[in-house]
This record gives sequence, C-alpha cells and structure tokens, in this order.
Amino acid sequence: MNKFILCNGLLLLCAACSVGPDYERPKIFDDDKTAAYLGLSKNHNWQPDKDWYKNFNDADLNNLVATALKNSPNIKTAIENMRQARYQLYIDRAGFLPTFDAQGAYNKSNETLAGLFPIKSEYYQLGADASWELDIWGGQRRLSESAAALLKAAAADFDNVKISLTSEIAANYINWRLAEKMLALTEKNLTMQQEIFDIVKAQYDAGLADDLAYKQAQSILDTTKMQLPTIRAQEKAYQNALAVLVGKMPYDISKSKSDIPNSKPVFEIANLTNMPIEVIRNRPDVRAAEEQLVAQNALIGKAVANLFPSVSLSAFLGYQNKTLSPIFGPDYNMYTLSGAVNLPLLHWGELINQVNLQKSATKQALATYQAAILTAVADISNAQKTLEEEEKRNTLAQDSMASMQEILDLSLAKYQNGLIDFSDVLTAEQNKLAAEQEYLSSNAALYLDIINFYKAIGSKIN
Repeated sequence: MNKFILCNGLLLLCAACSVGPDYERPKIFDDDKTAAYLGLSKNHNWQPDKDWYKNFNDADLNNLVATALKNSPNIKTAIENMRQARYQLYIDRAGFLPTFDAQGAYNKSNETLAGLFPIKSEYYQLGADASWELDIWGGQRRLSESAAALLKAAAADFDNVKISLTSEIAANYINWRLAEKMLALTEKNLTMQQEIFDIVKAQYDAGLADDLAYKQAQSILDTTKMQLPTIRAQEKAYQNALAVLVGKMPYDISKSKSDIPNSKPVFEIANLTNMPIEVIRNRPDVRAAEEQLVAQNALIGKAVANLFPSVSLSAFLGYQNKTLSPIFGPDYNMYTLSGAVNLPLLHWGELINQVNLQKSATKQALATYQAAILTAVADISNAQKTLEEEEKRNTLAQDSMASMQEILDLSLAKYQNGLIDFSDVLTAEQNKLAAEQEYLSSNAALYLDIINFYKAIGSKIN
C-alpha cells in the first residue's frame, strides 16, 4: 500500500509542475483600428472560395494547378517537413514514459585484492531492463509542447506553399496567355499595316504619295515587326516557368483555346472589405510565425527545468546462473531496483546561459511574428487598393479602345477620299493598336490583382 501511495504521489508531482513561461498571444495590433484602416466590414458574410482560381473558368489552368499540387517538388518538400515534425512530436512524447529493453549478458571476472584471495565470478544473465526519468519540473512536457507547435507551424507552412504555388501558377498562366494574345494582336495589326504599306507604296510608285508618307508607313511596319521576337520570347519564358512550378517538362505543358485575357474577370469589388479582422491572424505565414513563437517559448521552460534536480528510476528483472543452461526457473530469479537523484552544482554558466539563449531566441521569434503581421496588413491593403483602381482603369481602357476604333475607321474613309494626310491615318492606327494592347494588359492586370488578393488574405487551397 505504501509503495502504491508513493508511486501515485510521484505521478501527481510530475503532472503538477511545469517551469517556464506559459504562452500568451502578444498584442501586435489593435483590432478596431486595423479593421478601420483596411475598411473591413463588421457585418461580413462573404467566404472566399478555397479553389478561387476555378472562378476563372479555364480548364487548362485548373489542370495545371491540380497537377502541381500532386507533382510539384515544393509540395513534396512541404509534406515531408510536416511528416518530420509529426515524427519529432512522437519522439518527444515518448520521453514521458519509461523505456523497456531486453538484455542478455555474460560476465567473467578474476579480481585480486592486496593481501586477499582472488575473487572469481562467472555468470549468464537474461531479462528485461526498465528506466524512467521523472518529469518533475515539466521539462519534457515543455519539449512536447514545442514539438506540437512546430507540427502546427509545418502544417501552416504547407498551406502557405499551396497558396503561393497556386498563385504563381495562375499569375504565370495569365501572363502566358497575355503574351499569346499580344502576339496574335500584333500579327493582326502587322497584316493591316502591311496592307496599308502596300497601298502607300502603290501610290508612291505612281507618284501620288511623297517620300514622307512612304517612309512613315515603312517605319511603322518595321516597328511592329520588331515587337514580335520579344513577345515570342516572353511566351516561351512563361511556359518554362509554368513547367518548373508544375513539375513537368516544358513540352508537356499544353494549352487549348481560351478567352483569357480577352475577357474581363468577374469579381465583386465589395468583397475586398467584406471580411473579418481574423483574416490577418489566419494567414498561413502568420500562423506559422506564431506557432514558431509558441514552440520557442516552450523551450525556455525546458532550459529552466535543467536547473533543477532530476530523479530517475531503473529496474531489472530476469534470470542469472553460472551456466547458460539451465537459466530459466524459480531458482535463478533475480531483480534489481535503483533510484538516483542528480543535482546540478557547477556547470560554469552553461545551464543559465541555455536559459538566456532560449529567451533571446524567443524575442527573435516574436520579432518575426510581428514582421509577419505587418506584412499581412500591408499585403491586404495593397491588394485592395490595386484591384479597386485597376477596375477603374479597365473601364477607361475599354472605352478608349472603342473610341480609337471609330477614329481609325473615320480616318481611313477620309484618307481614301483625299480629305486628310496619310500621317493622320498612321497616327490613328498606332493609337488603336496602343488602346487594344492597353485593354488586354488591363484585363490581365485584373486577373493578376485578383490572384494577389486571394494570396494576400491567405485563402486556402484544397
């Protein structure tokens, strides 16, 4: 009974104490002020789609993301990091429990003491050994707490990798499609400019056009031709970038017909602010930084526990005989029980400096967490403003493109009737091309801004 009470008392003692500071979330920002700055709505009811990129209605993009989430080296690395963190948690939790080992030994000795007869011994030993270091001060619990936080940080990092990977694929895909559309637009305008040049050349050969008109038409044609190599190089570069992100060879990256970015993306501007303030703390990079802080804070307790005495128990139960056979049986039973207390006395500042080291590392982790919070606020604010302003610019670009087409049509009609100079036609044609390119670029910018917005708020990917 006394032994039972003693064992339970030791267990209660082990569970009662954990030295070191408990984690408390630091107050980095004021919720109300930050929400007001970002214009966040208190009556928010919008939930961002996890697979937001599917709203672009592009099958090629959907397939690229799905492939990347399976094949990307970045995804595989993040998965293994998460597994390693889980294994480390299992390892640290095992420190709470006693260890058991099978043991077999053979011992033979011949000792001679001064003035005495030699002492000879020879025996075989077989049994099980158990040892247990009591976690009286909670050092092992703090270590397990740190490992659990690191597992959560690894999971947040995995979410962040998926978000970043999806965002990069979507951005590169939009730019790839933009280069494709720019190339088609440039080739289309090049055909029209060639037709205009042929008309001017015929008039020039017939003496109906001067050198200025001829050279202007030639210059415009050459300038447009010069754009083609750059656009083709951009298109190839984005294809190669996608291949790296997806984890495939470039020649395996194919595309079908798509209206991106000919069409304007559908997005409700009101959703830019229809969110809770928790969107900041829930960003994967912010969550990872906070869990790193939790983990590091727990290591202070582990270091402090090393300053106190440690208690360990060990036991052996088995059989012992002078011969290997027989060795099993009641006549050969044996056991040993032992306990030890270790009190650190003089370590020349090593233990206390371990505490100071963990405290300093915790302050560093706090600064990293603070930086993650500030970055999140800046990213969200920038994404909101950029998308809002690009929406306005897109409307103007669309109106400008329509106006430039009307001006060109009128200019060509007047030129054919001899009412204006050819330079006016060239100017109108250049303005139309610039307006079309501006509208395409603005559509693509809207897609990219939507991508950045979802990345900024840390919208999860399934």
